[in-house]
Amino acid sequence: MTDAPKIRLRDVHKRFGDKIVLDGVDLDVAKGESLVVIGGSGSGKSVLIKSIQGILRPESGSITVDGEEVVGMGAKGLERINAKIGMLFQGAALFDSLPVWENVAFGVLQTRDIGRTEAYDLAVDTLAKVGLTADVAKLWPSELSGGMQKRVGLARAIATEPEIIFFDEPTTGLDPIMADVINDLIVSCVKRLGATAVTITHDMASARKIADRVAMLYKGKLIWVGPIGDIDTADNPYVDQFIHGRGDGPITMDVRR
Repeated sequence: MTDAPKIRLRDVHKRFGDKIVLDGVDLDVAKGESLVVIGGSGSGKSVLIKSIQGILRPESGSITVDGEEVVGMGAKGLERINAKIGMLFQGAALFDSLPVWENVAFGVLQTRDIGRTEAYDLAVDTLAKVGLTADVAKLWPSELSGGMQKRVGLARAIATEPEIIFFDEPTTGLDPIMADVINDLIVSCVKRLGATAVTITHDMASARKIADRVAMLYKGKLIWVGPIGDIDTADNPYVDQFIHGRGDGPITMDVRR
């Protein structure tokens, strides 16, 4: 890889009290790459993304985006970095008090000198890219099905034409057919933008469809990183147990008693 990574993490540590969440994470994400981070609940996936965005600050280590150090960066710098980023939240996380078009155009209205008519037209165009018709633009989020809400969330994530897109459990709560539709839309939207994508998920069907590379987090450590095509022959007992969903294996679930 000759180009510098779009995102680079080196020896990143993050804890909450006595709980170690990230334990010396090293990771590079190339420009235009689709990286999927897999792992069970509580493995540190969401904390990883929030640390890259500067929402959380690691205790130690380095995180760079386009060569700029994010750890310790001030508010104005983080605002500039995050202007490059789109985000599809788990459960879509739409604003109930705004119609669909304002949800889609929210980032554009916040960051650009744009009139509401132009923003509405942009929202309608963006909705079309995720397979939704213009009449959806004036609906309220409560009037949408789960799959439609997820599409609107994806439209909001790509409306600003970001360089980086984060996908947080993009298929959670969807039936298998709608999950596959969302996966296809993610692939097409990311390719159309030429964006760098980082997805966190425990859904292996989703990972197989959208990943160029996969990184597995377990107890705060990256225990395997490689091309998606190598995951079935990874010869790693943790990966093998996770991708096949087996109860028996080295991965143990913390159960409160």
